[in-house]
Amino acid sequence: MFVKRVLVIVLLLPIGLAAIYFGGWLFVALATILLLLASFEYVTIFRTGGFKPSLIVVLGGTLLFVLGRAINGFESSPWMISLLVLVSMAYHLVDFERGRDQAGSDFGLTVSGALYVGWLGAYLISLRDISDGMWWVLLVLASVWLADSGAYLIGKQFGRHNITPRLSPKKTWEGYIGGVVVGTLGAATLAALFVSLIESGTEINAWRGAILGLSISVLSILGDLGESMIKRQVGVKDSGNLLPGHGGIFDRIDSWLWAGVIGYYLITWVFV
Repeated sequence: MFVKRVLVIVLLLPIGLAAIYFGGWLFVALATILLLLASFEYVTIFRTGGFKPSLIVVLGGTLLFVLGRAINGFESSPWMISLLVLVSMAYHLVDFERGRDQAGSDFGLTVSGALYVGWLGAYLISLRDISDGMWWVLLVLASVWLADSGAYLIGKQFGRHNITPRLSPKKTWEGYIGGVVVGTLGAATLAALFVSLIESGTEINAWRGAILGLSISVLSILGDLGESMIKRQVGVKDSGNLLPGHGGIFDRIDSWLWAGVIGYYLITWVFV
């Protein structure tokens, strides 16, 4: 299992770094693929539990949000969100008339799927588009990876007290606090390194890296726990099996969905 996990990372990491470095439509294309796959897994999870969110509407909404964010930022957001809600309701009204008694619940899952995965996921594109976006994206994602790794290693060694016995029995307060410390210090160190690589005029510095790392390390765990809640409700272990040793795409980006939006507003409202 460990070898499979490492092999997947070795194969995919260069692709991700290249997309972040070049940005533009290469980054948008990769983000679109990942978010569509995660949206597909979201629908599949709930269908395993007997619900029937609309796959075509969730995928269409996700694609609409991602492309809209790439083309004109938030300008198209009002009509896109309105269209998602109206189309979802129309779809599930027809489904109810055809005999689907739980169509009301399905409607809620359809809307929330496109918003949670597509709308929130698109913040990674918004993040890449701001000044020094490449460095900010690297810092935001690194904060997630550092916090996760720190929490796993420290929790495995010293973990004694569970945070959420029902949602994720293996997560401990010791691991969580360790992950916050590692994520904060690691992000500060990376930010200081990035400053030395950027020619001039950057808003990035070690203190802002620490604040960003702290905020993401403290809050991004909720993305992980949120997906755990969904999976435990319907009784599945992983969102998919596309990534050997890692599970599905949704399993890998659950914390990114939180980190992207937290990072974007922290940077644009506080730092810049």
